Amino acid sequence: MTASYFSRDVLAWFDQHGRKDLPWQKNINAYRVWVSEIMLQQTQVATVIPYFETFMQRFPTVEALAEAPQDDVLHLWTGLGYYARARNLHKCAKRITEEFSGKFSSEVEKLIELPGIGRSTAGAICSIAFKKHAAILDGNVKRVLARYHCVDGWPGKTDVQKILWHHAEQHTPQKRCNHFSQAMMDLGATLCTRTKPACERCPLKAGCEAFAQGTPTDFPGKKPKKIKPVKAAQLLMIRNLNGEILLEQRPSQGIWGSLWSFPELDADECAKTHCEQRYSDTSRIEIWDCYRHTFSHYHLDISPVLIYLSKEVQGIADNKTRWVNVAQPGALGLAAPVKKLLQNLADLEPFG
Repeated sequence: MTASYFSRDVLAWFDQHGRKDLPWQKNINAYRVWVSEIMLQQTQVATVIPYFETFMQRFPTVEALAEAPQDDVLHLWTGLGYYARARNLHKCAKRITEEFSGKFSSEVEKLIELPGIGRSTAGAICSIAFKKHAAILDGNVKRVLARYHCVDGWPGKTDVQKILWHHAEQHTPQKRCNHFSQAMMDLGATLCTRTKPACERCPLKAGCEAFAQGTPTDFPGKKPKKIKPVKAAQLLMIRNLNGEILLEQRPSQGIWGSLWSFPELDADECAKTHCEQRYSDTSRIEIWDCYRHTFSHYHLDISPVLIYLSKEVQGIADNKTRWVNVAQPGALGLAAPVKKLLQNLADLEPFG
């Protein structure tokens, strides 16, 4: 199947079966396309929809996002994961507002110079928002092209990705590239899925090499497996006399960057000794059940420790440390485990 037939059949399928009512497909502009593309990285559409709608209500324009405190942005990102995306989104909005008067470039080469915008995201902005000829290569598109052309190897490898980009560029049409970009993402998300692809309903089956071989699920190649290391830490849920819990803002680099969390101790440190040394006080300690939280590159075994203080503590609240109401912690960016633990604390009857 030639490139022209490829795009023709993909667009014909899109006209009849493609998704056209997703929130970011309405009132299309570069800002909305950009935010949706960042949210959709490594995240399912169904998960993204409510986050996107809430985000747009709070930050309807790139200027509104740029002017917002980072905590507000991270707060609305809580639970979506991969928080560097949110920090880069905020940083990028400031750049676009301050240096480009709130206007997005329609050139891929200029967009990829901005924080957090890669080649595929830039291609999506150019093709969908500006209707310019630009290819995309997100996870769904990689899967479609890897199967269609039987491209061996894991797409994360540079040489494999180079081949896939070549195919993406070859198949992207000059006209209706906005619909083609959306169609390719839809095709991968709804028919050419990771497991149990619906090949019989695919508009590309006539030319698909993997389908002809009967091996579609062999492509794309799997990421080489690595055994994830296991780390352990204690999260100290320190409660003052008012029933408030102490939170600290984490450094911008590292896990949960710039998010608010509980003070953390190594697994082999003594929580009681730590609190007595730091706060000269510890009236009671409850050690909760340990549980595992998994990141992309390691497992973290979390041991929550609830610590009751019996007297007022002075001088520990600053712009990186604060006491919060467990039921209403405020508009803070919280890591998912921290948010869950705060909810568990709020559910205690009675708390104390």
